[in-house]
Amino acid sequence: MVPNWLKRFFRKSSNPYPKSFGKRLTWRIMLVLFVVMGIPAVIVSYAGYEVTYFFFGEILDDWTDSRGLSVRRLTSDIQVATVNTVPQLEENLDNPDQMLKLMERMVQLNPEISSCGISFKENYYPKKGRAFCPYAARRDSTVVVETLGGDDYPYLHAKWFTEALQADSGYWSKPFFSNDKDKTPTVAYMVPIRDKNRQTVAVLGVDVSLNGLSQDLLRDSLSITTIHEKDSAEWKSHYDVYTFLIDQQGNYLMHPDSKRIVKGNILTKAKESNDSTYQHLARQMVAGETEDWEDLYMETMMIDGCESVVFYKTIDQCHWTIAIVMPSIVFKIVGYIFGGFLFFLIFIALIVVSFVGYHLIRQGVMPVRMLAWSAKEVAKGNFKAPLPILKSRDEIHQLRDTFEQMQLSLAQYTEELTRTTTEKATIESELNVAHTIQMSMLPKTFPPYPQRNDIDIFGQVQPAKAVGGDLFDFFIRDEKLFFCIGDVSGKGVPASMFMAVARSLFRNVASHIPSPNIIAKALNESMSEGNDMNMFVTMFVGVFDLPTGVLTYCNAGHDSPLLIGQSVEVLPCDPNLPIGVYSDWDFTIQQVTIAPETTLFLYTDGLNEAENIYHQQFGDERLIELAQEQLAAGNVSPEPLIERMMAAVHFFAGEADQSDDLTMLAIQYKKES
Repeated sequence: MVPNWLKRFFRKSSNPYPKSFGKRLTWRIMLVLFVVMGIPAVIVSYAGYEVTYFFFGEILDDWTDSRGLSVRRLTSDIQVATVNTVPQLEENLDNPDQMLKLMERMVQLNPEISSCGISFKENYYPKKGRAFCPYAARRDSTVVVETLGGDDYPYLHAKWFTEALQADSGYWSKPFFSNDKDKTPTVAYMVPIRDKNRQTVAVLGVDVSLNGLSQDLLRDSLSITTIHEKDSAEWKSHYDVYTFLIDQQGNYLMHPDSKRIVKGNILTKAKESNDSTYQHLARQMVAGETEDWEDLYMETMMIDGCESVVFYKTIDQCHWTIAIVMPSIVFKIVGYIFGGFLFFLIFIALIVVSFVGYHLIRQGVMPVRMLAWSAKEVAKGNFKAPLPILKSRDEIHQLRDTFEQMQLSLAQYTEELTRTTTEKATIESELNVAHTIQMSMLPKTFPPYPQRNDIDIFGQVQPAKAVGGDLFDFFIRDEKLFFCIGDVSGKGVPASMFMAVARSLFRNVASHIPSPNIIAKALNESMSEGNDMNMFVTMFVGVFDLPTGVLTYCNAGHDSPLLIGQSVEVLPCDPNLPIGVYSDWDFTIQQVTIAPETTLFLYTDGLNEAENIYHQQFGDERLIELAQEQLAAGNVSPEPLIERMMAAVHFFAGEADQSDDLTMLAIQYKKES
């Protein structure tokens, strides 16, 4: 609980911030709620149409699937029955009287078949006449058998007969009206009959009544509209849901308007509508290009004067297409009702949350106001300012305890920070001085011997830290160039001190000893003594006779230099130990003659082992290729060569931090032969 005296203090004290945090927090939360929940509410209200479309789309898509399966099952049964009868017909071609029995049996065993007949070619059975067609038809509950082929059935020159004789396999015909007195709309499955020589001699036609097919499909249909009688008035959709079926040419096999069956075509109707979406859909249906209903999402079109949405499936078995048409007004009405109801519920929820939230936040921010005053005093430097006494065990109480701990530690922290800052500045100043001293120990004037025309030298050191462990040095004594390059193990201050010792020893020893292996041995003995840190330095020591071009050298565990002259070669080096590892090591000496205009390129492993952000190394191969490019360009002078190497390694490393000291030294022998 908050003490009453503290509450009175806050009521009477002047407030420099007239706006209440509680009110601002309340309005901001409410604003966020209105945005976070209000925008989805508006979207949901407008999305009701889409939600309804998805709901009905799933139902109608499943329905078209089921009706498509029914048609597929019906046509498949007829095709199977027909194909199974063909071998019997072909086996009995020598017995024309058997044909009638087979036709009768086929109609009796298959209730879906309204009639069937086998039409033979002209004069195939001379005794039976010019045309012979055994035929069986279902009449009410009986099967009537007869032979057609006279004037009442002149099929020999009919288009359907000549086309069927040319067919390679069975197919479904275009819809037609039967020859019976009712003129029933019918579709037939046509199969060619062949003799033993595989010559087509007849056509078997199995007829299916489209009226019966329509009744079977519409029995469990979602359609409101049923099939109209022939003498009915002009059919109109009246915003009804209905189903239709077309063949692969677009002819209507089933439709609520019976006048379209056989005679109507969806392509013609689509063209008459002047609706491009309807025309595109009609072409897709005829082509058998079935699309998922989600791909046709919200594609409305004018069908028979009514804006509608179509769901359809292609039946692969017979290449027919079944479709259901639903007026879009159905989606809109249901969708807007659904969306409006959701919007109303969300709006009511927002009002309730706003009212309750305002009162809860108003009560909850009172301890925060009290704590804010105490924190303000602490911020002024009054670390002993009193804090409010809170009895609640929540986050605000935890915040109060944190401020109390802060008061105790701020003074100590400020003192330590001041001392640390002073020490850091001193260390940085000393490192800068050390860097300056270290760099001053190395040659820095280039060209070092401008009066000589037989030698050109350039070197560069780039430490990984303020100070580093790489070194190089050179001087001329008795017409001989004494030089070295070295890499101390480790980095930073210890390496820099070891480097300074190595450089000083080299300068002193080489001033009196002419042999590089003896120089290396002397350095090794001196630096191994008292080496408690077990540090070492890889070093290449060379003595170059300027009048003769003879290079005498000793390599103490360092990377082999490159000779860049007529070609790029790696200078062969013996495997000696680094300096400082073993005091009694005898270093070997090697010798080679340097041709004029040849550059000796020395480097530390900070070059070839430089890494990029992917931890890939610069590598010896890339180093040699770069030297070859410089040689091909005729630019192997020391300074351009080192600048090119430095630019290449920086480009390769990119944003990666430099992990090791990088030192390069190039010596070009320019004496004319």
